[in-house]
Amino acid sequence: MWSLLAALALLVGASGTVAAADTAQAARGELLFHIGGCTNCHTAKAGALLAGGDAISTPFGDFYAPNITPDPTTGIGDWSDTDFIRAMREGVGPDGRPYYPAFPYTSFTRMADEDLIALKAYLDTLAPVDRLSRPHALWFPFNLRWGMWLWQWAFFTPERFQPDPAHDDTWNRGAYLVLGPGHCAECHTPRTFYGVLEQDRAFAGARLGKEKVPNITSDPDAGLGKWSASDIGTVLKLGMTPDGDFLGSEMAKVVNNGTGKLPDADLAAIVAYLRSLPPRT
Repeated sequence: MWSLLAALALLVGASGTVAAADTAQAARGELLFHIGGCTNCHTAKAGALLAGGDAISTPFGDFYAPNITPDPTTGIGDWSDTDFIRAMREGVGPDGRPYYPAFPYTSFTRMADEDLIALKAYLDTLAPVDRLSRPHALWFPFNLRWGMWLWQWAFFTPERFQPDPAHDDTWNRGAYLVLGPGHCAECHTPRTFYGVLEQDRAFAGARLGKEKVPNITSDPDAGLGKWSASDIGTVLKLGMTPDGDFLGSEMAKVVNNGTGKLPDADLAAIVAYLRSLPPRT
């Protein structure tokens, strides 16, 4: 009898530990969800959360971010962790087809295993939505998906983030968030004719459709060189610029759905990294 009670107590204790671990993992995933700004692209205006986004207009045509709710038929509910990691890191779906780099796997490839698994765990807690993803509307020949195999072969190499020993933990945390899950370079860096980021002009500003995306390097005239750490932190937290204006359009979404929800330590890390970017124009 006592042995049975002891076994039950151990089972209950173990279940509680597992539940706590699952909760902690999902909480970590929620933080990454905000850092990545998943809502911005994968949720249409007035649409259900993550059930598919509005058009992302580019010189190649319009891209539509798919349904990433845990619906098993129209979303990613039947994806394994391996499927998810492969998609995020290598730009290849469970069906074996390559993704267009409008989905920023070229940045997500730097993310750590535990972060990707935590992000998937959080997404699995959200409400499933039965809604088919809208197909992209691309110009010829960019609508030929097999061409992405050639693009990836020529321009993409999966990699992991490696901390720089020349910098402290705060800077490295900021570098990881900006270069990996935050994928800031994807919008703030100009691209070549082939849609490849121009690394020699990283963070020097670009265009997203008709919208001009600003320079966020330390250049004192074109970028953030005259902004203090507090100025940058405030714009990421509240969306308010040093002159009292407020961000609009896509960057307002980034703040409202992402950076504005981050803990102060992560914001400080991002600020430290951004302030270290070399000036570029």
